[in-house]
Amino acid sequence: MLKRINLTGNPNLGVYIAVNEDVAIVPNNILESKEEILKEALDVDVVKCSIAGSNLAGALLVGNSNGFIVSPFIYDRELATLKEAGIENIVPLPDKYTAVGNILVANDNGAIISPKVSETAVDVIEETLDVDVTQAEIAGYDIIGSLVSVTNKGFLTHKDSSPEDLKLLEDTLGVEGNVGTVNRGIPLVGACSVSNSKGVIVGEDTTGPEMARIEESLGFLDSF
Repeated sequence: MLKRINLTGNPNLGVYIAVNEDVAIVPNNILESKEEILKEALDVDVVKCSIAGSNLAGALLVGNSNGFIVSPFIYDRELATLKEAGIENIVPLPDKYTAVGNILVANDNGAIISPKVSETAVDVIEETLDVDVTQAEIAGYDIIGSLVSVTNKGFLTHKDSSPEDLKLLEDTLGVEGNVGTVNRGIPLVGACSVSNSKGVIVGEDTTGPEMARIEESLGFLDSF
């Protein structure tokens, strides 16, 4: 299912919301109407929780079906809230980087992270998410999480991604995908959308042709 929403006028959904197959972690101040759209489109439970005192869960948290990697600056009370909500396997990134969601993308088959993180961080990600991790840039940038939206069915990546980038994504994430944009030409598709294998939500300005490319790339055409 594909839906279009903004959060208080903001189309950068992937910055505010972190999802996997079962749960969406959202800002405490999310409107009930938006919460219901998330539940319907992605078929997930919704957990309201700040991360490191911030509403930017999508920028500070990344997960797959096996667990979540979170900013090293998450508060103990926030970790407790998430674990009480049933998210048991959540591990802070042992590195200096706060915006985990900007530099890491993952599904149940693999993960790609910025080349700048430490080997220790890579080891922790592999153990927590139970996938192999590749360190690489995409389209010449290391903000992989902002550039790529991935599910267990497919991926959409920055419009300037090269054929070599696409092959790297396919080989690492175990799914096929394509380049594209959201919100009338924005190439930061990871920062501007949230998705799992059951649905995708994009900003309200996303055009019909963009949505068609998203549906095809993320593997939802068979659902329509």
